Amino acid sequence: MPASRKAEVEAAQKSIDFKKNKYQIDLDTSLGKILLDMDSDAAPGHCLNMLGLAKIGYYDGLIFHRIIKGFMIQGGCPEGTGTGGPGYTIRAEFNSTKHEPGVVSMARTSDPHSAGSQFFICLERTPHLDGQYTAFGKTANAESLAVVKKIGVVATDRQDRPREPVTIRTAKVVEKAK
Repeated sequence: MPASRKAEVEAAQKSIDFKKNKYQIDLDTSLGKILLDMDSDAAPGHCLNMLGLAKIGYYDGLIFHRIIKGFMIQGGCPEGTGTGGPGYTIRAEFNSTKHEPGVVSMARTSDPHSAGSQFFICLERTPHLDGQYTAFGKTANAESLAVVKKIGVVATDRQDRPREPVTIRTAKVVEKAK
């Protein structure tokens, strides 16, 4: 298991203030830009975690390692296999947000409190995930959702891995005063 990135993430999180600012994450992918609105009202811990990871460059160069047509695209694994994470986990923050097209939610194992860095973005309405996975954001606009859907039809192998890598070139935090 790689060394924990928790100390770096916590240091980066010190400048995040949900009372004063709204936050977005700008994913520059090999198939286009995806702007994500963070929903700190629904899941402040998950937003804080992903923003901290983005601030330290954690997602830069990672791939969307799992794509399931009509369901979701998943990224954030440093191994590119779906088995890696930042060396720590965070507690679930289940909420009433519906898993609809463009909703960002945290991937995890069967343990509800096992989320770390892997996230997925829904391609369609997936009600069986509601209240079972922590939704914490959504695509900010139609252009971003179009890029998600473009990634969602990339050819995959039998393990749902893209035949051609779809890379997150950079993940940048966008901060705007409320």
